[in-house]
Amino acid sequence: MGLILDLLVQGAQMALVLLLAPLLTGVVRKLKARLLRRRGASVLQPYRDFARLLRKEAVLAENASWLFRAAPYLIFAATWVAAALVPTFATGLIFSWSADLIAIIALLGSARFFLALAGMDVGTSFGGIGSSREMMIASLAEPAMLLIVFTLALVAGSTQLATITGVFADPTVGLRVSLGLALVALVMVAIAENGRVPIDNPATHLELTMVHEAMVLEYSGRHLAMIELASALKLLLYVSLIAALFVPWGLAPPGAGALAYAAGLAAWLAKLAVAGFLLALFETAIAKMRVFRVPGFLGAALMLGLLGTLLLFVSRSL
Repeated sequence: MGLILDLLVQGAQMALVLLLAPLLTGVVRKLKARLLRRRGASVLQPYRDFARLLRKEAVLAENASWLFRAAPYLIFAATWVAAALVPTFATGLIFSWSADLIAIIALLGSARFFLALAGMDVGTSFGGIGSSREMMIASLAEPAMLLIVFTLALVAGSTQLATITGVFADPTVGLRVSLGLALVALVMVAIAENGRVPIDNPATHLELTMVHEAMVLEYSGRHLAMIELASALKLLLYVSLIAALFVPWGLAPPGAGALAYAAGLAAWLAKLAVAGFLLALFETAIAKMRVFRVPGFLGAALMLGLLGTLLLFVSRSL
């Protein structure tokens, strides 16, 4: 009976991240529109868009290979698994042993790899430009992410998310400069990984500036729905990851009852709402930067992660 309950809770988390990812995207779009004094579309519009794309026929280019057809499903599967491993409303779930930060980075890197290959598969100029820019961003974002993981692991003594959230929820950890640097670096990496302003604008289709949109221009129908849903899941993943690592309060402990799970779910939804508002406010207050300035932005995140790691090494050696 206990195993069945654990499986149900884990399945509920997997279903929740899939169902709430489009809602988070819709909330951010709605808040951005209201901050710009526009009415904006409904927060449920992403669900309607996905339903419309699933009903449409997928149009394929004549020279598209099997990789072009399989990539959307591989990208969606890798992103969904990574998002389902991040603690949302509870910790210590049945699959928490596999919720390792390095494994999550590997899953996201695999999804990016297939997306870049799919962008170059058809041979269009836009796809090649988008793939090259994506790899340039990844070459700086992934090392910065690994340094952030090293900083967190030095404090918690593990790269397991369940262990890190348990350690950081303890008040004895206190405020540390290294963790503050890691938080700022993680926010910068999350902005770059999700193609948000100022790195990229998900609402634009300008040929000279787009990154993600350039790689998916040839997709349509259910293939485009899978890629867009994976993009929404990725945004939810990073918001949940930041909340679990640096705001771990409210998470239901292992073996908790239904009341604790409900409280954890309410706390998680509140964190998502606050993060959505802050993201919308940030994107309306800042302009998109030029592509050649992106390495400087991610280089700053890399240096912040390195400084956080060095501070911990120095403090332990003294």
